[in-house]
Amino acid sequence: MQTDSISGFWVASATPIDADGGVDNALLADHAQWLFEQGCGGLVLFGTSGEGTSFTARERLATVSDLMARGIPAARLSVGAGFPATGDSVAMTQDALAMGLRHVLLLPPYFYRDAAGIEDAFAAILDAVADDRLRAMLYHIPQVSGVPVLPGTVAALRRRYGAVIAGVKDSSGVFADFEAFRRDAPEVPVLIGNEADIGRAAELGGAGTICGLGNVVPGMVRAMFSDPAAADAMRQACALFRGPFVPTLKSTLAAMTGNTAWARTRAPLRPADAALGQRVGEALRSLQNGLA
Repeated sequence: MQTDSISGFWVASATPIDADGGVDNALLADHAQWLFEQGCGGLVLFGTSGEGTSFTARERLATVSDLMARGIPAARLSVGAGFPATGDSVAMTQDALAMGLRHVLLLPPYFYRDAAGIEDAFAAILDAVADDRLRAMLYHIPQVSGVPVLPGTVAALRRRYGAVIAGVKDSSGVFADFEAFRRDAPEVPVLIGNEADIGRAAELGGAGTICGLGNVVPGMVRAMFSDPAAADAMRQACALFRGPFVPTLKSTLAAMTGNTAWARTRAPLRPADAALGQRVGEALRSLQNGLA
C-alpha cells in the first residue's frame, strides 16, 4: 500500500464515546473494518469530524495504539496532531512516529491567528521532529480554525522539507481555494473535504478526499470518483447537514447503525435530537438507493 501520501478515499472518522466519556475503541475498530469493507482506503482520526480538539494527545495516542492492537494497520491511519503550542504538536508527532504511524494531520496554531507566521509555526514542528519518515498533511479549514493555510505557505514548506509535506487537506468549502493550491503548490497532493466537489477536484488533479460523510454514505462517496450523476445526489446529501455538523453526523450514525452510543458527543458539543438523525438517515438511504 502506498504510504508516501494519502490518496483516493479516506474517511474523517467520527469518534464514538463510551458511557464514561472516553473513546469507545471497540466500536471505533468495528466502524473502521466496516469502512474498509465499503472501499475506504484509510481513516483520519481526531480531525474535525472526530472532535479532535476535545481530546488530549494521550487519549488520541491510546486510541491509535488500541486500533493497531486490534489489527488496523498503521498505513491505513492518520491522526490529528496540531495544537496551539508547538511543543505539544512536536511531542505527539514524535510519539505517533514511534508507534509506527507516518501520517499526521496538522492544524495551524489557531488561537493567535497570524497567517503570515504559519510557515514559521509548521517549520518549528518539522525542525524539532526532524524525521524523514514523517508524512505531514496541512489542514486548511479557516471557517473553523480561524486562520488559513495559504497556498504560498504550502509551496514554501514543500521546497524546504520535500516529501515530508505530503499534502494539504482543503476543507474550506471554497473551490477557489482548492484551485489556488493546485496552481501555487502543484507538487503537493490536495485532498478535498467538501464531498460535493470530489468529482471536479479529481478532474483538476486532486489526490482524493478525506471527508466526514464517508462515515455514513461511503458508497455515495466512492461514486463521486466515477459517476457524474452522483454529484447531484451528493449535493442533496450535504444539504441535510445544515446545523452543527458533528452532532448531526453522530445522531445519523446512531440511527443508521441502530447503536445509540454513536450519538454521544463531548462538551462543548451537545448531542443532536434522535429524530433529526432518523430523518437524515432515511433521506440518505433514499439517495443511496437512487444511485444504486
